[in-house]
Formats: sequence, C-alpha cells, structure tokens
Amino acid sequence: MTQPLIRAQSFCDRFGLRLPILLAPMAGVPAPALSAAVANAGGLGACGALLMQPAAIQAWAASVRGQSNGAFQLNLWIPDPPPMRDPAHEAAIRAFLGQFGPEVPAEAADTTPPDFGTQCDALLAAGPPIISSIMGLYPPGFVAAMKARGIAWFATVTTVAEARAAEAAGADVIVAQGMEAGGHRGRFDASRAERDAVGLFALLPAIADAVRIPVVATGGIADARGIAAALALGASAVQIGTGFLRCPEAGLSPAWAAGIADTLPEGTILTRAFSGRAGRSIATDYARRAVEPDAPVPAPYPVQRALTQAMRDEAAKAGDLGRMQAWAGQAAGLARAEPAGALITQMWERAWAILA
Repeated sequence: MTQPLIRAQSFCDRFGLRLPILLAPMAGVPAPALSAAVANAGGLGACGALLMQPAAIQAWAASVRGQSNGAFQLNLWIPDPPPMRDPAHEAAIRAFLGQFGPEVPAEAADTTPPDFGTQCDALLAAGPPIISSIMGLYPPGFVAAMKARGIAWFATVTTVAEARAAEAAGADVIVAQGMEAGGHRGRFDASRAERDAVGLFALLPAIADAVRIPVVATGGIADARGIAAALALGASAVQIGTGFLRCPEAGLSPAWAAGIADTLPEGTILTRAFSGRAGRSIATDYARRAVEPDAPVPAPYPVQRALTQAMRDEAAKAGDLGRMQAWAGQAAGLARAEPAGALITQMWERAWAILA
C-alpha cells in the first residue's frame, strides 16, 4: 500500500472502522438512519447535538445503536460568551425579516439554549466511542471525564494555531475544517471566522506538519477525488457533510436537496444572516438580500438564530428554498442522491484505486 493508504488503515484500526470516512455532525440534520447507514458501511456516523436536550441525545444514541454497529460521534459547540443585546438593533432586524416571513415579536430572541453542562453529562452517559468539539475546546474536567471512560476526543479546528492548542489540551484527533465546508465555521474566535478563512488544501498539510496526532480533513470533499487528495496531503481520514445530504436516509427537504444538486462552488455564500455565526449556505434570495448595504447587520449568535426561526420554519413548511437555512459546502454539486451505504462504499473504492 502507499503511505496515505497505510495511514488511513492505521486510523481505521485504531477507531474500529472499515473505511476512513466520517459523517459530519450537522446540527439540524440528526437523522439516525443516515448515521446507521454510514456506520454499517464501515464509516463513522455522527450527531450534532447543539440544539438537543439530554433526553433527545440519549434517544438518538439508542436509535443508532439499535440500527447499526454503534460507530458514531456526538458533537457539541463550545458556548460563546453571552451575547450583547441591543433592542433598537433587534427591532431593525425584525422589521427586515418581516419582508420574508411572519412578524417577529420582540420577545422572540429571549429563548434560552440547552444547558451546556447537562448536555456534556448526557454525552458521557450515552457513551459514544468518540465525542467531538467545534467552536473551541472542552474544559479540562470534561476532557478528563472522557478519557476516564475511554472516549476519544476529535477537536475541530480552522487554523494551525487552533490545532496546536487542541493537541496541547489532550485531543486525540484533529479535524481540520477548510473554509469550503457547509454550515457553521468552527473558528474558536467567532469575530475572526471570515477574516481567517483558509482553504482546506492549504490548511491540511500545514496542520499535518504541525501536530503529532492524526488529522481528519473536512470541507469541500464530496467524491473519491477529494478523498484521495486529502489523504495524499496528510489526512488519515475525511469527514463529509454536504456530500451525504442528498442520500434518502438524510430526510432532507426536497427543495433543499434539489438546491444542493444545482449549486456550483460559486453558488454558496458565507453568511451570519441565519444564526449570527458565520456559516456557508446556498446563496438563497434571503442570504443575498441580507448582505446588501441597506440590510441590518445580523445580531450575535444565538439572538439572530432566534429572530430568524419563524421565517425558517415557514420556509421549510412551504418548501421555499429562497428563505430556507440551506447549508451547503462549495462541493455541493458533487453530492449524489444514492443510498448512503452504497455511496460511501463507491467513494472509497474509487479513492483507493486513485491512491493505489
């Protein structure tokens, strides 16, 4: 085998996988059937538990275990500091959103996210083989609790400095997220998410050279060519999000799935307009309008997310892509509408052939 294939095999052996392909943990796309299909094909399933209460986390883990071999990761965001609130500015945002959906009441942004501490306890109770992080690093006490239970920590980073910090904090694996990735940017410092946007194939070899632990590549990978390129550049495995969203097991809205199929790399946009955190979406009508000079600057996360909730809910019910939170990476057009198990198997067979 070539060196990239040897490295990938070592990663698979360590974490009990047959294929070095991970499903990205996407909050809002928790479908257990997708993770079960990926796991049963030899990869790693995933759940983005950001918005889930402890009981829902437990139920998700039980469901995937009941349908698969139990290979999955659970993921949480590291919380941002409490947002600064500005009632006058929020009023301007509510008026702007009134052009796209129902009227947004002033109290809409007063929602409280799930408690991070109780979510962490739920992750430990669920006992997954892997827990991953994004937007920062877990506190030392939680890292120690994971290690005491034999749970590996996969830390998502977007810069070399973040990778070094994660390794020093005890991460077992670095997940290097390039700017091409769909959904939220994992930058530790939210204010620098756009400024420090580095492409995966520049970031990946730099991180692989900077740390001694395995590196997983994510962002803009959706076919065998991307997998092979990432492994050749130093990754031990890849993580794919958008590339699995057209699979029937994802249960995605038909409008969103069709939008992914039609999206070219330049057809995505990095925007804070949905949640207040920078994320990559299809350049929908709302996303484009929200960056016009006369549009109000988005509120911080999670205030903006709460303010846009009614619009997003209405758009989802109506199948209106123009107002949806349609996260997608720059390789969206490569995603295929095939069963996840068959798709992941085909991707790996073709990547193997390229590397061999």
